[in-house]
Amino acid sequence: MVLQRAGRWVADHVILFIALLVLGYMFLPIFFVILMSFNDPTSRLNYEFQAFTWSNWTDPCAEAGMCASVVKSLEIGFLATVFATVLGTLVAFALVRHRFRGRAATSLLIFLPMATPEVVMGSSLLALFTAAGLAGSLGFWSILVAHIMFCLSFVVVTVKARLAGLDYRYEQAAMDLYANEWQAFWRVTFPLVFPGIVAAALLAFSLSFDDFIVTNFNHGNTITFPMFVWGSAQRGIPPQVNVIGTAMFVVALALVLSSGLIQRRRAR
Repeated sequence: MVLQRAGRWVADHVILFIALLVLGYMFLPIFFVILMSFNDPTSRLNYEFQAFTWSNWTDPCAEAGMCASVVKSLEIGFLATVFATVLGTLVAFALVRHRFRGRAATSLLIFLPMATPEVVMGSSLLALFTAAGLAGSLGFWSILVAHIMFCLSFVVVTVKARLAGLDYRYEQAAMDLYANEWQAFWRVTFPLVFPGIVAAALLAFSLSFDDFIVTNFNHGNTITFPMFVWGSAQRGIPPQVNVIGTAMFVVALALVLSSGLIQRRRAR
């Protein structure tokens, strides 16, 4: 009898156990980054935890040029997110709401940048800038253009998925209540699509902030945070890099949790 109850309990919770194991495996590198942010190594080439310290957090800009690279990545990520989100949302609405010649081909072409290796995209953009005579002026704006281009596909796919699951009868009901198309869009459609737009924007920002391969081809003299980490790895990564990584993870986690709490309160 006891064995049967134990077997049922295991069968009822086996999915939970597997999910916890998978999540633990996925978050293990993040936990290591958090741990190493409090490390006081004797050498930059030593990647073992040796002594606990708060100095990395009290002075995260101790390494020359690191905070400047973080600010540069934040600027590029913000601008790339704004432009990619606006353009991608418009494209998603056009693909879902309208029928036009070449619509199927456009949908197919949207997926190609996502399937293309970043090495190919980075080298192609470099060849494009060189052919346009901009090889000598690579920098902030070339990185921004490149990031907008490869973030655009992810925004379109995310917003398109949200629009595909939207019930059009809500808009029809609003128009039955004497709302015109513009009022129905802003008061009914846009609030329903807004969570998908926010998700697309967060995805675009994370992709832009984290990108190294495309940026490496088109950065010129501009150093972003991933470029700084790559350059530092050749002579030893400073522990303050782990502080920046931990701070970005905490901010992302706070945004996700706050979004979940807001949705629960609205549901109630």
